[in-house]
Amino acid sequence: MTGAPVLRPLGALDLDRAAAMHGEAFVPFGERGWRRRDMAELLASPGVAGLLLEIDGAEVGMAICRVVADESELITIAVRPAHRRHGAARRLLAAVIDHVRAAGARSLFLEVAADNPAALRLYELSGFCAAGIRSAYFRRGDGPAADAFVMRLDLD
Repeated sequence: MTGAPVLRPLGALDLDRAAAMHGEAFVPFGERGWRRRDMAELLASPGVAGLLLEIDGAEVGMAICRVVADESELITIAVRPAHRRHGAARRLLAAVIDHVRAAGARSLFLEVAADNPAALRLYELSGFCAAGIRSAYFRRGDGPAADAFVMRLDLD
């Protein structure tokens, strides 16, 4: 990353780019990328917020989270492949944690694919702990589905 990162709310005019980022991040794993409509419906839901990370004017990553009462969920986080391993996901995750904490959440949950070691490491280094397993949760095209680890971060 060369320029100063800028985090801003994910808005209606960003939906096509956010959907493209999601596809770039998850289609290689055999998952279905979210469409513009998927993003719009999700962001219109109560308690849902999206964040967009830009560097030098280019969108490099996005995250979507939800807060309900005192619990929150990281719904998705995606970083464009060319910008991975440079701290973009860590910045997005920190921004999500700040957002949900400010909204009154006392815990943050997420589901991460068991076959995604980079994401698992990010969450573990950020203080998340295992809370459960969802068997065959992430579809992988025509191949076998991947288990998901449910992880939790205590925000107190």
